[in-house]
Amino acid sequence: MAITLRSPREIGLMRQAGAVVADVLLKLKENSKPGVTTAYLNDMAIQLAKEAGADTLFKGVRSPLSKIPFPGAICTSINEELVHGIPSDKIRLNEGDILSIDFGVRLNGYCGDSAITVAIGKISREKQRLMDLTEHILDIAIAKAAPGLKWSQIASVMQQKAESAGFSVVRDFVGHGIGTNMHEDPKVPNFVSRELLANDICLTEGMVIAVEPMVNAGSYAVRTLRNGWTVVTKDKKCSAHFEHTIAIVKNGCEVLTMKK
Repeated sequence: MAITLRSPREIGLMRQAGAVVADVLLKLKENSKPGVTTAYLNDMAIQLAKEAGADTLFKGVRSPLSKIPFPGAICTSINEELVHGIPSDKIRLNEGDILSIDFGVRLNGYCGDSAITVAIGKISREKQRLMDLTEHILDIAIAKAAPGLKWSQIASVMQQKAESAGFSVVRDFVGHGIGTNMHEDPKVPNFVSRELLANDICLTEGMVIAVEPMVNAGSYAVRTLRNGWTVVTKDKKCSAHFEHTIAIVKNGCEVLTMKK
């Protein structure tokens, strides 16, 4: 791994990018209502980023599983869709859905990346419990992250909290380092594996990571749809996704993508 530690100046620039991400996600959440299309939310994100002088990160990203680059500025994943849902004017939000919105920008050369899961109208108790638990384990990671701590110690608690609630932590997708590029070293899993224990991450002041628990109501098994992008749960049960970009600082961590 080639982990880049960021200076206070660089973290300041990432804080600016993170503020744009936080503002846009707040507006998207406010406008995520029954009848709204995911294309409408995508257009809104593009316009808001443009007004802030930022470039969106996702549009144009390529995948070996798809012939087309990702067409959206945001990922809009509904119910059993885990990540990489493609915005469309043919997809309208319905009462009772849960919608995961993932969004990132580059501003002045530095990136910010965050995700939320939003209730569309009134949702079931089980969907609400899934959303609350997923956001809670992200909060746990933020509360514990500090210099000198090994990431496996945090991932272990995240995994235990999810599984004790009867849910499962996705294995196929993990968090990541972030800086001048959206995806940098290290990989930041939300569960403990032999690979993590063999190559554990010691949190260090100046490290910036995107922590993004993805939790399924059923099994952690997932598959990718024919479009080569959208990932869904194999058992068709719902999934929730929350993410923040955090910087490891002297006495803990700072969330760079939180609305102040």
